Amino acid sequence: MGAAPVRETRLRSATKEVVLASNRPFCIIGERINPTGRKVFQAQLRAGDYSAIEKDVLAQVAGGADVLDVNMGVPLTDEPELLVRAIGIVQSLTDLPVCIDSSVVEALEAGLAAYKGRALVNSCTAEDDRLAAVLPLVKKYDAAIIALPNDHDEIPMESGKRIELTEKIVRVATEEYGIAIEDIVIDPLAMPIGADPTVGVAALETIRAIHERWGLNMTCGASNVSFGMPGRHAINAAWLPLAMGVGMTSAIMDARTPQVVEAVRAADLLLGHDEWGGAWISAFRRRQAAEAALAQAAEAAQAALAT
Repeated sequence: MGAAPVRETRLRSATKEVVLASNRPFCIIGERINPTGRKVFQAQLRAGDYSAIEKDVLAQVAGGADVLDVNMGVPLTDEPELLVRAIGIVQSLTDLPVCIDSSVVEALEAGLAAYKGRALVNSCTAEDDRLAAVLPLVKKYDAAIIALPNDHDEIPMESGKRIELTEKIVRVATEEYGIAIEDIVIDPLAMPIGADPTVGVAALETIRAIHERWGLNMTCGASNVSFGMPGRHAINAAWLPLAMGVGMTSAIMDARTPQVVEAVRAADLLLGHDEWGGAWISAFRRRQAAEAALAQAAEAAQAALAT
């Protein structure tokens, strides 16, 4: 069997296109616009204060995000309305494409209808009822979809079961709903290494198998791997280049973590996805300039105090 073809998943805002592909630079999907576990942010959103969205957008853009994940899952709110408002705010601040993230089908549809561009939908499992609820929206609004190979029974720990469920997702999406295979992005289920020392290898085996068989683009919640462990940034910075080496093409991650972002961009360079190191050298020079500006400002402040 020959190598699977390169699949290009194209996401767009009103003015900018981002392409996920195994021969392209890794796509960083900024995860921060998400109130899960952030009680202050949830309270602000309930009170109609959206200032934190603006701060999170600007910080992730500055950190190097290529796409922004937008989740508005706040208990005791109208999630469809909140998601539409958040997408509007994001699109007023940046031209990066958006990943619309919700477990509520009504919110997904509201967000897709409001979004100006071609979105990525996060997410869908291999469960029959979930596929039947989400895939028609993906087709209707010409979006791409993140799909996870787990079903009603369990989150499968073995790579083989995940491959079986990926096969089901591909078959149902392409044959029953007419979704292009290029628009299916698989989350291979990166689990916390602190809970089970075998999960890292299982995820890497899954990524390699999916890449070799279908050439599908893949993503994961990068911080899942290090959950519950100390030194999480170091673990994430090691995990993503390993995953990239076997076919991972994007990750939902915090773009405000330079250690992890730099590891990804270094892996792009080493994997031949940054021609002549142009992006790496440009980023290095920007950091140098920023550090020099900070040092100059500090010197000026000290001189002012001395007078």
